[in-house]
Amino acid sequence: MTQKVAVLGAGKIGEALLSGMIRAGWSPKDLLVTTRRPERAEELRTRYGVEAVSNTEAVKRADTLILAVKPQDMSTLLRELAQDLPADRLVISAAAGIPTAFIEDHLPHDTPVVRVMPNTPVLVDEGMSVLSAGSHAGPEHLAHAEEIFQPVGKTLRVPETQQDAATALSGSGPAYFYYLVEAMTDAGILLGLPRDKAHDLIVQAAIGAAVMLRDSGEHPVKLREAVTSPAGTTINAIRELENHGVRAALIAAIEAARDRSRELASGQ
Repeated sequence: MTQKVAVLGAGKIGEALLSGMIRAGWSPKDLLVTTRRPERAEELRTRYGVEAVSNTEAVKRADTLILAVKPQDMSTLLRELAQDLPADRLVISAAAGIPTAFIEDHLPHDTPVVRVMPNTPVLVDEGMSVLSAGSHAGPEHLAHAEEIFQPVGKTLRVPETQQDAATALSGSGPAYFYYLVEAMTDAGILLGLPRDKAHDLIVQAAIGAAVMLRDSGEHPVKLREAVTSPAGTTINAIRELENHGVRAALIAAIEAARDRSRELASGQ
């Protein structure tokens, strides 16, 4: 791993990538960071041994630039980068809703751009990062992006036309589970359990169910049916979920997230 990588905008996601890359064997001397605040730069220098530089310095020294700024800050950053960006630099964008065409239009012609949608579990090395190649990025650029994101979870390649759907399912997905855990915790309290015990029961149930889904290879319907005995407690609960339209509500919610991702991509 001899290439230099610069993370521009080292917030939570950017820091998670830095720490994951170092755990995967990258040398801190091959990693650069840029931040708005000097105290944040010093914090990252102390914690990881990486060098904090300006955006202009990062463009000149790094072979790969990871843009981890907020979507609303992307235009300003791209205008700054375009002045000095060499043609052979790989640009990886981790900004939600920003299409590769938008980034390409702001940078020198033929700049390879890879779009990545990570989700917050990258903070605990259990993330899912969805990758799409821009019009000038080839298989080698996707492979290099995967090398960067794999230490903090799994990666999946999709055509960019599927990025809005992936954002709705994966990027926003953890929030849906937290919402369900919150509701189930309230139900546990209603049934007489202390909050901490209800929380522990639900979290372990969620972890166990997720591992079974991942490792068993079984369809979720089959796993659910294994818990659902005739005239038992689970089928009573499932009936109420169906009566209240929970399945339809989830589908509608994910469609709404997809639609909002499209709006963000169009600048609305």
